[in-house]
Amino acid sequence: MARRLTGPARRRRLIPGGSLIRHDIPAGPGGHRPVAASAGDAATLEAAKAARRVPVTHTFLMCPPEFFAVEYAINAWMDPRDPPDRACAWAQWRQLRATLTGLGHAVHTIDPVPGLPDMVFAADGATLIGGKVLSARFRWPQRAPESAAYLHWLTRNGYGPAAEARAVTEGGDVVDAGRVILAGYGFRTDQAAAGDLEALFGLPVLSLRLVNERFYHLDTALCVLDDDCAAYYPAAFDEPSRATLAGHFPVLVEAEDQDAEVLGLNVVSDGRHVVMSGQAAGLTRRIAALGFTPVPVDMSEFRKSGGGPRCCTLELGKVRMRAAP
Repeated sequence: MARRLTGPARRRRLIPGGSLIRHDIPAGPGGHRPVAASAGDAATLEAAKAARRVPVTHTFLMCPPEFFAVEYAINAWMDPRDPPDRACAWAQWRQLRATLTGLGHAVHTIDPVPGLPDMVFAADGATLIGGKVLSARFRWPQRAPESAAYLHWLTRNGYGPAAEARAVTEGGDVVDAGRVILAGYGFRTDQAAAGDLEALFGLPVLSLRLVNERFYHLDTALCVLDDDCAAYYPAAFDEPSRATLAGHFPVLVEAEDQDAEVLGLNVVSDGRHVVMSGQAAGLTRRIAALGFTPVPVDMSEFRKSGGGPRCCTLELGKVRMRAAP
């Protein structure tokens, strides 16, 4: 069963254009909490930490977009009448891979399978945490064969132990937040997936209900920048889930509509660099103000299928580098 965490992590959150709210101060009349510091002060504090931010080196698996297309509509972004430009998609995919390797990350590739146009979205095919593998169980039959393809690659390359999800579980709904696992449900993943995740990975799971069909996977509505800082789009979640996030992350950045609508939250963060949509201007500024280094990429062709940088990368492992003295 999914567990909600309380305790020291329940301290503060950052709201857009507003203030840093202390959660350890009792609410006053009307439910309002005293303002502890301005958002600018919060940014200054976080920027001071930036010099000590240590990037985590990741290993990713990516699938070339050889067969990428919009042949059906299984989310609100997809329209077969508006197909992606193949040459442009290839260029954007290569740019993403070059960006990741340029930041020091390792990237492996899996052979694409004919007839699986969404296989390019590698994050959905499995979940890996601590070397263990949970194979995806897809909601839609069009994507179901991807699970076996990714599981075959992972086990052949020494990843495991591996387990197959019993509940419908897609990797885009599972986010490793360090001390906990965040699990989205409501559109593509069952709430019962939390049990599979907790049993295999041995970490508490925070279940988050998605309520806006345009943000059908958790990684389209939320990103974890490091263990203590996340950004999210409040309108994508129900009220209990918003409270859960506010109770867990010391710093929580709210994305505005225009940034969410370009899938600005679908990012790859190594704890210092944040590879993200270059069109999410407001969110880019907020993340930079917290001491992170945004790295813009263009994923507009993949957005036609509801995807972004994180969707196109399956994290295989990570190594935290030693901080400079």
